[in-house]
Amino acid sequence: MSHASLSPAIDHPAQPVPVAAPPAELTLEERLTLVNAAMTARLDEAAVAYEVNTAHIPTEPVDLADVVTLPLTPTLQPPPASYPTPVAALLQRAHHRLLTGGWCSGALVDEDGARCMLGAIRAEARGDSGLEADAASVLLDAIRRKFGDDVDSVPSFNDAHGSARTPLRMVDQAASLADARGL
Repeated sequence: MSHASLSPAIDHPAQPVPVAAPPAELTLEERLTLVNAAMTARLDEAAVAYEVNTAHIPTEPVDLADVVTLPLTPTLQPPPASYPTPVAALLQRAHHRLLTGGWCSGALVDEDGARCMLGAIRAEARGDSGLEADAASVLLDAIRRKFGDDVDSVPSFNDAHGSARTPLRMVDQAASLADARGL
């Protein structure tokens, strides 16, 4: 026997080994879907772990009658005890008027009766222009302390806000400032 007869016969040429195609680039939607599925699985696992870890803690059902202690319909609250000084008391009344009557911007009083900061001060001053001017001056000082000296006036500050939150807070802070100054 020859050495050549021991080797296997090759009848066909060697075939190329298939190479995996490079992965296609995923679109944003496909990536978001994969991330969403992965996060959902992780959140489900965390929820189960939480339930297992807290199962031993005894709980009692909550009775809503024990939780809700305020009336469900809004009622007018009386103003807090007045400051002893006239300017502080005026600013406190103006703050209460804004809370109960509403706040507006762009006018002293709007069609619904809501008032701006200066409109509330003017209404509560009841014609005392000196008291009104003192209150407006303290309010502008309080505003400038918080927001800087580039605030031109109380009306411009009032109209620069889209909600009552900051203007009401500033009237309340001005009342405290006036009281601290003895005004």
